Amino acid sequence: MYEWSDEHLMVRDAVRQFVEQEIRPQRDELEFGDTPPYDVLRKLYRTFGLDALARESFKKRIEAERAAEEEAPAGGVPPAASESRGGGGAMFMIPIIELCRCSPGMVTAMGVSVGLTASSIMSKGTIEQKERWALDLLTLDKVGAWAITEPNSGSDAFGSMQSTARRDGDEYVLNGSKTFITNGPYADTTVFICKLDEGNAPPDRKVLHFVLEKGDSGFEQSKPLRKMGLHSSPTGQLFLGDVRVGRDRLLGETEEVSGGGGRDAAKSTFTMERTGVVAMALGIVERCLELCIDYAKERVQFGKPIGEYQLIQLKLAKMEVVRVNLQTLVFRQIEMGAAGKQLSLAEASAGKLYAAQSATEVALEAVQLFGGNGYMAEYEVEQLARDAKVLQIYAGTDEIQVSQIARSLLA
Repeated sequence: MYEWSDEHLMVRDAVRQFVEQEIRPQRDELEFGDTPPYDVLRKLYRTFGLDALARESFKKRIEAERAAEEEAPAGGVPPAASESRGGGGAMFMIPIIELCRCSPGMVTAMGVSVGLTASSIMSKGTIEQKERWALDLLTLDKVGAWAITEPNSGSDAFGSMQSTARRDGDEYVLNGSKTFITNGPYADTTVFICKLDEGNAPPDRKVLHFVLEKGDSGFEQSKPLRKMGLHSSPTGQLFLGDVRVGRDRLLGETEEVSGGGGRDAAKSTFTMERTGVVAMALGIVERCLELCIDYAKERVQFGKPIGEYQLIQLKLAKMEVVRVNLQTLVFRQIEMGAAGKQLSLAEASAGKLYAAQSATEVALEAVQLFGGNGYMAEYEVEQLARDAKVLQIYAGTDEIQVSQIARSLLA
């Protein structure tokens, strides 16, 4: 794949029109107010039939899993139904790119709910748990949050994790706190990741996944936190004080399933999240370059458009190099998805590292090219620069990506 097909371009134009008509007019409310993004995202899903598509895909998968379960030998484990996340598909990438040209935060809010939270339940949950929670997340009828980060465990998510689950008869008692949780303030369904406290040392404890629902006794969701960028993506803190849950809230309903490969399951989620960052970065870079080209033609200094000066041309040329590289990475992801292959964690980390650094550099150069105007909130490049920076932090910092890539090379 070396270019978008006519079908892809038709979808792109349709999504771009939706963004211009439905999202851009609300930009100030989303950016400077306290308007949650979920109603607009649900309208996007309805407009393009993504909710109906999710229901149909979910129905087919559950039917396949029930059939596999019936074919399993007595007492045996049914063969896993193939898991299709669609993470590498063009029809998945195009909306991400287009939304990020205007409001990257909306992609984060949508991706955590439909992607991370739903995928966690779909990969580890029982059929009953998937029907209970995952479908509503996949259609955006409900909002999901995936809670792993804690005040004292950012990059060292598992090593410093302090949130615990303790057995109490047939139930579990959950305690702890989480921070920087996307959708945390509004989530209907939260996948809470913690360690099983059996009196053993924290490093030796199993990692378990539980599902929490808004309103659970002892479960508190904070108001949205104020942050540098991604204002259209609500971020909050979660507090658990003796939250009592039954085994039905333990993903997989057994500790072996919920805890089995707990770290690997989280790494698989990180891979998906990091892959999406490349498409996000492409959207940001495309819009920055577009705005800079127009400004370079219109802005006159010393008697001629600034686009005629070589230093400005150098900035534009470097932005175009980044755009081409990111688009090539997106095309590769699409091709791999079509071939049924997934990026390794190291490959996803390499793509994420390049995309995050490049998008941030391009956005800051866009501000520089606009000069004083670029520093003003009324100009889009100011918002895009603030939004781009988080790509170097969430889903693993740049430093963690470097470490992951190097460990893979030296293994």
